[in-house]
Amino acid sequence: MSSPPATSYADVTDLRAADPAAVARAWAGRVTRPTVRGNGNLMIVAADHPARGALAVGKRPTAMNSRTDLLDRLRAALADPGVDGVLATSDILDDLVLLGALEDKVVFSSFNRGGLAGSAFELDDRMTGATAASTAAARMNGGKMLCRIDLDDPGTVATMAACAQAVDQLAASGLIAMLEPFMSSRVDGKVRNDLSPDAVIKSIHICQGLGSTSAYTWMKLPVVEEMDRVMEATTLPTLLLGGDPADPDEAFASWEKALALPSVRGLIVGRTLLYPPDDDVSSAVATAVAMVR
Repeated sequence: MSSPPATSYADVTDLRAADPAAVARAWAGRVTRPTVRGNGNLMIVAADHPARGALAVGKRPTAMNSRTDLLDRLRAALADPGVDGVLATSDILDDLVLLGALEDKVVFSSFNRGGLAGSAFELDDRMTGATAASTAAARMNGGKMLCRIDLDDPGTVATMAACAQAVDQLAASGLIAMLEPFMSSRVDGKVRNDLSPDAVIKSIHICQGLGSTSAYTWMKLPVVEEMDRVMEATTLPTLLLGGDPADPDEAFASWEKALALPSVRGLIVGRTLLYPPDDDVSSAVATAVAMVR
């Protein structure tokens, strides 16, 4: 493994200012790895929340305000050999690759979302982050996209069309298209995801049919009631998302049970592991790794 071009956050800023091409060189020189190896299960940490304006964790409304604090937490998580990789937006991934934190790691880019929380255009969720071309150029493993479906909002069809196009573009490069589907609706003006088992099942069926091929499509799904029945809706490899649970212990218990289901191939968790109540990232990550392994 070659030495990282940056050894401090000041170095990262200096490189961005004086030698922005260092980012592309770091991606080109990175040691990559196949998505699946060993027992086939994956433990992925997620950090695509800030770019959509979601900076709160639990009762801490400004928990993710500091980029360097987030990077500290991500680097602590990625230092665990049981963590396979990371899902994040391009700004965070570029920081991590300059710091040498992505060597021999699975990397998923976030295509992000333009439908910012609370906006009038929230369900016209066109992508504003990574693209299939940029994901392939950086030799990542795939890209993730959110697909919220509101049957009463005309903006939904633009979101579905954009996701279908991204599925095809990623598949053309042999890269995973990770879809995160939800049935959604506005309640008192705010978009809410329906986490009932039947709604999750419906969202799976709609989204696994997007694009001209499902050969490279994976699912990213919430852990809800009756997960055994929910997972009967798909044969696609599935990673379980963590969300922002009120009770981390309860979340860990629900993950452990769901990980035993046939289509489930691991966890893709952000805030629960990166911002645990005691701020002991390494311990929270170790607990999740033990479940996945």
